[in-house]
Amino acid sequence: MRVPRSIVPIRSGEDVVRVRQEVRRLAIEAGLGLVDQTKIVTAASELARNTLDYGKGGEATMEIVQNGPRRGFRIVFEDHGPGIPDIELALKDGYTSGKGMGLGLGGARRLCNEFTIASTPGEGTTVTIARWK
Repeated sequence: MRVPRSIVPIRSGEDVVRVRQEVRRLAIEAGLGLVDQTKIVTAASELARNTLDYGKGGEATMEIVQNGPRRGFRIVFEDHGPGIPDIELALKDGYTSGKGMGLGLGGARRLCNEFTIASTPGEGTTVTIARWK
């Protein structure tokens, strides 16, 4: 069962802060513990920043999800930016196409129970993450 909960546009640095706040609120509502809340907020913050900086803006769609007895929280980040030509390379620690340390995508992946990424050069990127209770 999925319950759509919140869509946050990502167009500015203030929107990245709004994503973090909304993720925290919904993670608490989903019943995630403090450690899981911190992990999903940290991952979401990184992905929201990537959506803004590399994807030239987009949106984050957040939902509390139920799969049988499991309850969790899922976020989908979508942009229509330049895309990622080599996803495997982009996930490697130390790789950066910008000014960062190259820990963002791989670090976000390690903080989540589920992580998927799809990207088409010239069309954009979609990253889906989830954390389960």
